[in-house]
Amino acid sequence: MHAVRIPPDVLDRIAARRGKLHPFDRIEGPKTALVVIDLQNAFLLPGMPAAVKNAGDIVPNVNRLAQALRGAGGKVVWVKMTLDGERERWSVFFDHFGSPSHSAAEQKSLSRGDPGHELFAALDVLPEDLVVEKTRFSAFIQGSSDLDCTLRELDIDTVLIVGTVTNTCCESSARDAMMLNYKTIMVSDANAAHSDDEHNATLTNILRIFGDVLSTDEVVAKLVGAALHAVPAA
Repeated sequence: MHAVRIPPDVLDRIAARRGKLHPFDRIEGPKTALVVIDLQNAFLLPGMPAAVKNAGDIVPNVNRLAQALRGAGGKVVWVKMTLDGERERWSVFFDHFGSPSHSAAEQKSLSRGDPGHELFAALDVLPEDLVVEKTRFSAFIQGSSDLDCTLRELDIDTVLIVGTVTNTCCESSARDAMMLNYKTIMVSDANAAHSDDEHNATLTNILRIFGDVLSTDEVVAKLVGAALHAVPAA
């Protein structure tokens, strides 16, 4: 699990600008979606080309959040990176940000039918949850997925961003969600990156201008909704 640290001077500037550090006093369960980014085998199993060391540590918190949000009347969405046929349409990324062998292996592991594309087995995925595929880092950018339309049809106005990698797909999704007018919250101990520094850089910038940053305990404490029951810590 990452050691979370946001610089005190940044916290002071945020509080001065907003009048308080955290912008949302409560999280309305029925208006909220837990958006779980890329917790697929490709990112969690050792030896995979996109594996993130220790990403499995966040799975208990993700499952706890999913259980709590369902109990509060919200929606859980499992988002899967899907790269079938994307090499030509996203050639700048594939041709310039990885060696040919690495790019090919990563694309294969994130294509439908490959074991890497499947959700990690320890995740608590239920039939009433949604599974959405995306083709870019952000789940909300135009053309990446139908997530925005789906959430609006469900009258969702708040998103909890969890998953991996904190400073890539999770950050991209959080930024775009806020700019599409969602109340956006990144969960500090339910996102995973390759290092504490990368993880904390994203949390700092999200809290500064794009949304809120809360722990799993803090999210559960702020959840309100029908039939909400306390969910014990893992």
